[in-house]
Amino acid sequence: MNREQKLVAIGATSGVVLMIGALVGLSGVMPSLSITADAGDRLAFAAKWLALAAAPVFLAIIAVGNARFFSEAIDPTAGRESQAMIVNGRVVDNNLQQYVLLFAATMALAATANGTQLGLVSAASVIFIVSRFAFWIGYRIEPVYRAFGFASTAYLNIILFGTAIWLAWR
Repeated sequence: MNREQKLVAIGATSGVVLMIGALVGLSGVMPSLSITADAGDRLAFAAKWLALAAAPVFLAIIAVGNARFFSEAIDPTAGRESQAMIVNGRVVDNNLQQYVLLFAATMALAATANGTQLGLVSAASVIFIVSRFAFWIGYRIEPVYRAFGFASTAYLNIILFGTAIWLAWR
């Protein structure tokens, strides 16, 4: 492996390990509902946390919009974006992609879990926010440093989908 591949492997591995630790640790202490909560209550609970988890998407969009407004790149077809603006645009794209997966996985989980298991939903939303900012900061420092935030978010979504499937079929 070359230097960049090693950095990505280390960043991705540490992101996944820390995400799993945070998910296990936070799930038991984050807000949830009673075991008897009905599907409507569980889905409403998830929707509240998903609204909060949209913050990184929204803030990245604002960063791109403001940067365009105050630069020669106000015309997005002119090709005058700075490197930071290009990175921020890619962050918006990836944030949106990961958020769509988080949304689907979280709603599936809320539909299949009982109320006391929803600490996983609130914990996942907090972890998603932190991971997306880690992705953005890492990307701005050096593109290979985005691996920590990317892997922690991608594997968070895999865990949420897997848990929802397991709960649905158990």
